[in-house]
Amino acid sequence: MTARLETVQGEDILPWLDTLADLRMRVFRDYPYLYDGSLDYERNYLRTYAASPDSLFVLAKADNQVVGAATGIPMTDESDEFLWPFVDAGWEPGSIFYYGESVLMPEWRGQGIGVRFFEERESHARAAGFRYAVFCAVVRPEDHPARPADYQPLDTFWRHRGYQPIDGLTTEYQWTDVGDTEETAKTMQFWYRPL
Repeated sequence: MTARLETVQGEDILPWLDTLADLRMRVFRDYPYLYDGSLDYERNYLRTYAASPDSLFVLAKADNQVVGAATGIPMTDESDEFLWPFVDAGWEPGSIFYYGESVLMPEWRGQGIGVRFFEERESHARAAGFRYAVFCAVVRPEDHPARPADYQPLDTFWRHRGYQPIDGLTTEYQWTDVGDTEETAKTMQFWYRPL
């Protein structure tokens, strides 16, 4: 079976909100995010994207079920945790299109969907006149006790797509790790590429 991609913008995502919330909670529960999320938090997070008319949702569907999704939003519409590190570093936020996430169920990985997620967002950002595409990824120590022995970071994939870490540009974001009882701050490294 092949997944097909569908793109929607802004509030057109609202019918899919709970589906995407559930997908994010399932995929991000795995290492390296170890995210123990809640439906209420997810709905609120995704509403930021739904409120932006220039946001983008790329849905991967199979049999009308969402098996993956990638999001993007103008940096000026993103929350302060992601916006202010760029402002403080002297970047022009209006020139940046921010990728919120790419999440894909494990059984659909390795079929080129991740590449297509990036292509769709890059094309959207270029057409809208943005100069840079940016995302961030959690930083975990190499010896983290929950790191699977066969874990392969996505750095090589991102570099192959032309993305590089922005030296010294990070943010902190809080969530509760699986097995913990309270939120803790995680360092998130920003990556970018010129469009």
